[in-house]
Amino acid sequence: MAEIVLGMWTSHGPTLSTTPEQWTLRLPADREKTDHPFRGSTYSFDELVELRKGENLATQVSLSERQSRHARCQAAIARMAQKWAELRPDVAVILGNDQRELFLDDLIPSIDVFWGETIWDQPATPEQARRYPPGIHEAEWGHSPPEYREYPGAPELGRRIIETAVTNGFDVAQSRMLPVHPGHWYSGIGHAFGFIYRMIMQDQVVPNVPIIQNTFFPPNQPPARRCFEFGKTVAEAIREWDTDKRVAIFGSGGMSHFVIDEELDWAFFKALNHRDEKALTSMAEADLQSGTSELKNWITAAGALFETGLEGGMVDYVPCYRSEAGTGTANGWVYWE
Repeated sequence: MAEIVLGMWTSHGPTLSTTPEQWTLRLPADREKTDHPFRGSTYSFDELVELRKGENLATQVSLSERQSRHARCQAAIARMAQKWAELRPDVAVILGNDQRELFLDDLIPSIDVFWGETIWDQPATPEQARRYPPGIHEAEWGHSPPEYREYPGAPELGRRIIETAVTNGFDVAQSRMLPVHPGHWYSGIGHAFGFIYRMIMQDQVVPNVPIIQNTFFPPNQPPARRCFEFGKTVAEAIREWDTDKRVAIFGSGGMSHFVIDEELDWAFFKALNHRDEKALTSMAEADLQSGTSELKNWITAAGALFETGLEGGMVDYVPCYRSEAGTGTANGWVYWE
């Protein structure tokens, strides 16, 4: 039977592939947004500044502080890549999300399992690059290759996950080809997956199954409990796969953003460390919105990994603030082996 030999949870956002100086390119968008989700409510930028003035966040956004935290992020990514290279599993299942890269308003599945033979990616064309929001195209190198590339899928495992999921009551979508939308701003596999290929696997990509969860866009976001249960189904499909292949599970995304909530993140780490299913599955939907919703990818991975004998812990946690309102991205890394 197949064996799960590695579990990895990693952030994947633009903060990790841009310079500390470039982090502030997102500030104009932060200031314009009037509905930042934070602790169950939504706030304007100025309202967040007032709400969080007691946290002295202005001291955490200086260039020197950004440079220090950037260095810690790069060290954590390097450690994750080193561990991947040490174990070098045969196959990977990557749990990520889509941000209108693959799916548009004509069809947004709650959970989609890709089981094609190949997975392609490429850099943005000049026309596409002009359509990227400020501060996003600058990070492209961290999740897209410098030229068109194809990576190996794992269709046998992908199909097995689909069949097991349907048997267990999950009405999953399936994909064997990546969609191509004429005139769209994005081409190829989404950044949640490309980041793993580029930054963790270091472009030495093993056959893999991308599982795309709709964490961002209401109303069909799978809640925390559903994500965890789906992760258990993924693990079941792997355990019953008649092969001696060694499998890795990735949870790609998170942590709290685009408004950082360190209290929420540390509670999440505690639940993960203690294999606390109740704490993870009872997380309020209102707390898992916007970028923070990507923690659902971590929850699904936890569902797949909690019943294994793997052990490990946090590599680092780095809240990367870009404003006194607390906007930015909190980045975290964990592996179990």
